[in-house]
Amino acid sequence: MYKVLLVDDEPFITEGLSDAVDWSAFGLEVVGSAEDGEEALERLRETGADLLITDISMPIMTGLELIREARALLPQLKVIILSGFNEFDYLKEGMRLGIENYLLKPIRFEELEATLTDTVRKLNADKPMPAFGQDEIEILRDNVMTRWANGRIAPLELAERTALLGIDLSKPFAALAIIGSREEAGNDASPSAFSSLSLSSSSSLASSAEADRNPAAELRDEAGLSFVQFHNEEGELVVACCCIEGGLQDQAKVTKALERLADSWESRCGSPLRIAAGDLLPTADAARSYERARRAQQFFLLQPDRRLIAYAEIAAESAAIPEGLFEWEAYANSIAEKDKDELLRRIERDFAAIRTSEGLNPSRAKGAAVELIILMKMEVDKLGRADAADVFKNILDQAVAAQTLEAVEYAVKAAALVMAGLFAGEDMSPVIKQALRYIREHYAEALTLKSLGHEFHIHPNYLGQLFHKQTGDTFTDYLNKYRIDKAKELLADSRLKVSEIARQVGYWETGYFYKQFKKHVGMAPGDFKELL
Repeated sequence: MYKVLLVDDEPFITEGLSDAVDWSAFGLEVVGSAEDGEEALERLRETGADLLITDISMPIMTGLELIREARALLPQLKVIILSGFNEFDYLKEGMRLGIENYLLKPIRFEELEATLTDTVRKLNADKPMPAFGQDEIEILRDNVMTRWANGRIAPLELAERTALLGIDLSKPFAALAIIGSREEAGNDASPSAFSSLSLSSSSSLASSAEADRNPAAELRDEAGLSFVQFHNEEGELVVACCCIEGGLQDQAKVTKALERLADSWESRCGSPLRIAAGDLLPTADAARSYERARRAQQFFLLQPDRRLIAYAEIAAESAAIPEGLFEWEAYANSIAEKDKDELLRRIERDFAAIRTSEGLNPSRAKGAAVELIILMKMEVDKLGRADAADVFKNILDQAVAAQTLEAVEYAVKAAALVMAGLFAGEDMSPVIKQALRYIREHYAEALTLKSLGHEFHIHPNYLGQLFHKQTGDTFTDYLNKYRIDKAKELLADSRLKVSEIARQVGYWETGYFYKQFKKHVGMAPGDFKELL
């Protein structure tokens, strides 16, 4: 991300700007603020910056004087001026100094955000290509694409990274598919046998030797259809099938390309593949296609001899289920609260409603119930209980073989009881345990409920409620307490400046760090250090 320094002699202006703009969405991060030009220059010497946003009228040193000094220090620095004065001379001098824009207070955020977009575009154009080795390129490629598939990368950062790596995600629609070896996957659709492969940066560059190792190497771009390959965090091979249009015809083209891939690999290597495919969605919504591919992958438990399972098939089985039935969020709530009785009551209510639903095909109800069991298994997988896989496999077999709705309901209840029993032994739900562990490991980064929700595939509102219930703190309070505790340790054991400590514990705005420190400790950081 590009670094931003905010400068204004009114702290509420810099604090307001820091909080009001979603900087990460532009590929930017605020690395500090200053109340006058001299302090700003010191910050620029300490941390550097790519963009300076400064007031023009300040004590000690004016904004124009700051720009001249800052440009001598950082010649490529971009500058946006804020001013309460619509003065032509100021504007003329600012233009002479090469500013990006001259914004009048009170700031119109639409204009500011448009200016930020243009400025980041210029920064990207000016940025030299780093000298990466092939291994570094592949690691970076996998990291960028995995974050994209999970919806954890800002659009501007994605555009910058894909341009750098020569990845084309410009087509409007994409379907993601997870590719594995049936022989290596076993009965639980485990990570791909191709985890150690080195993917070529473009499918059209694949050599015959590469094709012998990489099942997706023979995928070739064709009219209106292109492919991007990468490894996800589990080491599985993932292919993004990118299309110009998103209709049934393009969906069929994607399916045919994946079928040809399976045919080619099997005839050449003699071993079958397993391909789990998400549906074709707008490229901006690729994370949903990836999540659906993940769900489709679980259905190899039921149909181990299949080589391609598309989410569209699964969705069709439960498409006619009345709204409000088999809603996963409601079930997840009962799981998190360890309320086994409510979980069983919900199953009984849903099946009772299905029985009274007019015109509902029983096979649709069975399909929806099987998907519900799959979701229960995926939740249990988060506990890391390998012994649960066989239990769920047996329950799924029962559900599929069931000839009556009562037998299907029995299988769903069996899965719920297994899941409730496993979770009952936990003093805290696994998602909250994972969230707390993630905070401990990444507290210095920009963390929000939304980013954690993406990380653990759970709705941010539900995660916030669950976090508060199980920890006794809101997510924000817990994160601030943890960061301030780390700051206290650094104040006691290091000679770092307070501003440096603030950054090391995740506060890029020093004024906000002071506010939180005083709130939780009862005194300013400097006063605390003097007591030690």
